[in-house]
Amino acid sequence: MELNAGYIAFAIYTLIIIAGGVLAIVSKNIIRSLVGLIVVLFGVAGMYFLMAAPFMALMQIMIYVGAVSVLIFFAIMLTKSDAETGIDCKRLIKSLIPAGIASCVMILTITQSRINFTVPEELTLKEIGKILLSTYMLPFELISIVLFVAMAGAVVLGFERRREKE
Repeated sequence: MELNAGYIAFAIYTLIIIAGGVLAIVSKNIIRSLVGLIVVLFGVAGMYFLMAAPFMALMQIMIYVGAVSVLIFFAIMLTKSDAETGIDCKRLIKSLIPAGIASCVMILTITQSRINFTVPEELTLKEIGKILLSTYMLPFELISIVLFVAMAGAVVLGFERRREKE
């Protein structure tokens, strides 16, 4: 196996995703956990760039990093509890076992499958729009519902917090 820039970038994005995931899991501070989630989402966007899918990468950044993370942040700020900061080793060990098992199963499944991956032809944004509004209309609308539910949940949590203070 020849070492080239693609493998190096893949390794870097993988390390970014793992580091963000570990931060999200071990941090007792929920804001730091959210930062870990945002780091993971940026790493996934980098993986999309590696797969020559810049549209998907930018949508990942705009929708998940931009919209969903901000909604989660507002929900946290409206319902913030006073938690200690730092790393919880017991929590880390408890979460590493199932995460390790799931990772091993995923890696074994991917390496054992004999799928020949071919890079699809490059599509224009107009063609992607037509596909999203025809073939993938249901998943496209389901993403809209997920964003709506996240926004509505943030508003509901904010109102519940105000009621508790009164």
